[in-house]
Amino acid sequence: MTGSAALRLASDGFASFGPRGELRKKVGEAGRIHLDRWLPFIVLHRSSDPENGIARRMAMNSPSYLIWSPDEDAEARAALDAVLPAIREKLGPVIVFELADEDWKPHAEDSPRLPDFDVCVGHSGSKGARVAFNTLSKAIEKIKVELRHPDVKAAHLKHSLFGELDHTDRIHLCIPQIHRAPDGTLYPQLTHDLAIALTDAILRSAAAYMAAAGSSPPLHHRSLGRSAFLKAALEADRKLDNIANSFDFLLSLSPINSQDAMARFFAQCEEKPPKFRYRPLTVDPDIAKRELYEIDLSRLEDPLLERLLSEKRREIDYQLTLLATRNTPGFRPASMLLYGTVSRQLLSDAHAVLGAVKPGMTRGKKIGAHDVAAAANDLVSRYRSIDERFQAKVEVRDDVSGLLVSGDRLLISSATSMAESRLDALLSHEVSVHLLTYFNGSTQGLSIFRTGLAQYEGIQEGLGVFAEWAVGGLTSSRLRLLAGRVVAVEAMIEGAEFIDVYRRLTNDLGFSKRVAFDLCARVFRSGGFAKDAIYLKGFRAVMDRVATGASLDAFWLGKIAPEHVDAIEELLLRGLLHAPVFVPDFLERDDSKSRIARLREGLAFDRLLDPE
Repeated sequence: MTGSAALRLASDGFASFGPRGELRKKVGEAGRIHLDRWLPFIVLHRSSDPENGIARRMAMNSPSYLIWSPDEDAEARAALDAVLPAIREKLGPVIVFELADEDWKPHAEDSPRLPDFDVCVGHSGSKGARVAFNTLSKAIEKIKVELRHPDVKAAHLKHSLFGELDHTDRIHLCIPQIHRAPDGTLYPQLTHDLAIALTDAILRSAAAYMAAAGSSPPLHHRSLGRSAFLKAALEADRKLDNIANSFDFLLSLSPINSQDAMARFFAQCEEKPPKFRYRPLTVDPDIAKRELYEIDLSRLEDPLLERLLSEKRREIDYQLTLLATRNTPGFRPASMLLYGTVSRQLLSDAHAVLGAVKPGMTRGKKIGAHDVAAAANDLVSRYRSIDERFQAKVEVRDDVSGLLVSGDRLLISSATSMAESRLDALLSHEVSVHLLTYFNGSTQGLSIFRTGLAQYEGIQEGLGVFAEWAVGGLTSSRLRLLAGRVVAVEAMIEGAEFIDVYRRLTNDLGFSKRVAFDLCARVFRSGGFAKDAIYLKGFRAVMDRVATGASLDAFWLGKIAPEHVDAIEELLLRGLLHAPVFVPDFLERDDSKSRIARLREGLAFDRLLDPE
């Protein structure tokens, strides 16, 4: 290291670690060193073609890396000479992963043979390096991208990028250029998938090295990943949240004149479909979509967060498409894009419920909107006594039907008239699930856990119905209603119109006229909305999960989908998320525990309402 490079090092503060060992500094003009925290490894990559190679992407996916260009060798060596002794002093043995891209050779576009998928790996020879090499090789061989597995070729360890690195174990990887097309451009999905898979293999190798070197190995290799959100992730999340909050999705699609439309429908002898009116849109969908795709998610340097935010962006895109096609023929298929269709199994479940569960009358005292609001405020106050951040608002409104949670608000129709015996169940659903997961998500550092990860709604509504069942408030009428929604959605998707479905519900399935109208109004709002099938589907998924003894803990942390449980567990391991602040109070009740125990002992789905 030259004297001038060392001077620049000291003045730029490369050796000024944060309290956890964190460090993020520029190296020269285009390079950077990033240390998430004290970790006994660092990934190095030197490139004159950073845009086209894959090794740089792998390095930047890592929690500890140094990247630079050839004309920044002096600055990069100065940075490495500053951090390696500090890491070694703090943690003991250190291993360096040096990544290189194989030289790219153009190949014929019409060639029937794909480029070789060989990954060359070498190691420095110590016991720890051999263990890291063996683990890395096995992990790489298990990678599958584009239906291909790589071959690992053991290679003689080349000289370090900086000559000798004293007291430092080394692994060298040379990555094939299979992600490049014949003309040199990149296959984007292949590039993305391969970089993520190889980065995961490096983390496995690092964990094995820690165990072999006598360091404290992690419980899971992925807990070595990032433990802090970069500014780029926070900024992308904020922009997504701003766009998501620029419109109220469900209110924008819900009629404001349901009660008047129902009265007119009955006055016209149920012969003419109702005419619904809607709120003006608060957002221009085209402008919002433009802003949505101006968010640069490639700068996140965390493949898992990039995936979660990318999925959410796509879901917001679908929601904006629904707003843009509201009350047009395009709305119905756009709705199916977001919520899917009704599977044979789900339709079979619905018919089984309708056949086994007979219509029942809910008797007892009736209560109105303000009674419901008072009870809701009491429950909100109990959660707020646990933590002041449970700042839910309860509103009685003329322009909604039933009960509806929108963000941090519980909206109650002023026309509400319900059996008092249903109050506990409905508040368990709306407050102890929907609002609770909203406020838990609000504490997690990224607003996406409050707004909801992509496709969270099905399991969220399933949890709500599960709450109704757990407190003993899932009535036969309610369960039949969920099944009726499935039948109505399936009929709507198949092309049936409002009157056809209404008559089927009343004449064939035994629903009252008022209930059938409300059900059809939900399903046919804005042109045909497929969402209502997810309630029974989500409920069945939750009950199946609980019946097998699986935990629901991850679902209270925020608004997530079942396919995100593994991601949540990884983020918990990495310290990016924490356990939920609020846990549903109904889970602590003796009657709920008893019902859950019965379910785990083998209670069949079609016997949920059997006398206890």
